[in-house]
Amino acid sequence: MPRLSQQLHPHREPAPLRPAATVLLLRDTPQGIEVLMTRRSMTASFAPGAYVFPGGGIDAADAQAHAQSTRRATQSDLHLTQAIAAIRESFEELGVLLARHADGSHASTADIAALDRKAPFAAQCRERGLTLAGDEVFVLAHWITDRDLPRRFDVPFLVARMPEGQSPVADEAEQFEPVWVRPADALARHAAGDFFIIFPTIRTLEKLQHYADVDAVLAACASEIPLWTSCPRAGLLGGKEARYMEHEAPYGELALTCPDGQIVHTLDWQSARPVALLRNVSRLTAPNPGVMTGPGTNSYLVGDPGSGYIAIDPGPADHQHLQRLWQAAGGDIRMIVCTHSHPDHSPGAKPLQALCRTAPPILGLPSAPTARSASAFTPDRALRNRERLTLSGKGPDGETTSHTLLALHTPGHAANHVCLVLEEDGLLFSGDHILNGSTTVIDPPDGDMSAYLESLDALSAACDEHQVEFIAPAHGYVIGEAKTAIAQLKAHRLKREAKIIGVMRARPDGTMDDWVAAAYDDVDPRIWPVAKRSLLAHVERIESQNLFTA
Repeated sequence: MPRLSQQLHPHREPAPLRPAATVLLLRDTPQGIEVLMTRRSMTASFAPGAYVFPGGGIDAADAQAHAQSTRRATQSDLHLTQAIAAIRESFEELGVLLARHADGSHASTADIAALDRKAPFAAQCRERGLTLAGDEVFVLAHWITDRDLPRRFDVPFLVARMPEGQSPVADEAEQFEPVWVRPADALARHAAGDFFIIFPTIRTLEKLQHYADVDAVLAACASEIPLWTSCPRAGLLGGKEARYMEHEAPYGELALTCPDGQIVHTLDWQSARPVALLRNVSRLTAPNPGVMTGPGTNSYLVGDPGSGYIAIDPGPADHQHLQRLWQAAGGDIRMIVCTHSHPDHSPGAKPLQALCRTAPPILGLPSAPTARSASAFTPDRALRNRERLTLSGKGPDGETTSHTLLALHTPGHAANHVCLVLEEDGLLFSGDHILNGSTTVIDPPDGDMSAYLESLDALSAACDEHQVEFIAPAHGYVIGEAKTAIAQLKAHRLKREAKIIGVMRARPDGTMDDWVAAAYDDVDPRIWPVAKRSLLAHVERIESQNLFTA
């Protein structure tokens, strides 16, 4: 966890959460699923004028109406309360009633007409012999309103099939203009500017559009577990506000830089100036974008004006990049560390050292004999495994600050690969071992898949030891939920390995080209020549550990 003293922005308490529920009423058509949406009042305090799904706050009476509703055996009390709230809100806002008579028939238009939308809901239904159809309402997703907004809600997005024989009629107070719309059409109209919808609605429609029919949606929700849970975060991209879910690349960086939801962090990739991640950590991306480097190689500076700086991965020998890196450190670079010797990471070390008045030592591990000629690297001093590099100095308030990097030998991507843990702030500099947005290439003989997986285990243990929450990779944005990210990466590698074993068994006489086409059929064929290098690493591991016959 980063120290409060090193966070970029003062802590602020997000607005409290209010429990609410919303429901997607669905129907099948020859053109596919349609969902019922309605326009909010232009004077609404939250998302005025937006097209939404019916819903609203959960009342105490909703929890007291369990006995008047059907329920699934696996449906929790909380989910039943949420379902009842959604049933009530869809009735009050749109005159749609998910309820049945004792004979199993749906509530009729006559039933609906006899009920007062402003009077106590459950009591009226009971008087007409109607049982709420809570068992027909399923949890699709769980959304928590973004931390930056003044009104925040904790909202399950529920789904149910539209009752037969009913037609929506808006209350003309909170909701207007009910419309049935295909998810793809709603998204297209929003993009065209004539159907305003907010971020959670957009993301929900994006996922909903892939289901063939209502039965498929309800079947996907049968586990009673939300298909996703999200509290989005926002940053600035192209000068405009942009929001992201937990699985999207910028999310972790926004969690690190703006933990309380401040919308101030710029996400545009550029190489002209450093980007502050913490008060004691900044990133300068080299101008070498490409298929293998993504937006470019990230160089990092750790430290402050009082302590001086450690430069991590100076990158290629690009004079302008190195000049900017030197200037960002005020010329006070005390150490230069290369995570490994690949040509987009280490060649800048010597010329950066030459810029400094007092030459800082270049640290890392020398390239192994297995390294390619372009990856030749000899540091001034080899780092020992678990060696600590410490900077300390007086801060502007007169207090001593320390920044300690723990070096961890993590072979796999390269035989001389090193990762670094900033111990005081729980931040892992992962070099190329862990990337944001792609998996790193394991290229034998210098790359070794078994060593790579073992190094992932070592990094996971380091997360526990040093409370590491964030990963700063050599390519891409900062990654959050560090230990989870490592576990997912390892699972992905092992899943790919299992697929490769299956391909090898199915085509034992196949060539590497045959195997890569089958084992990486979910990857753009233009990437196959690169993927074939990792395939070879998997094959060597499979054969050396007898996994093929296991």
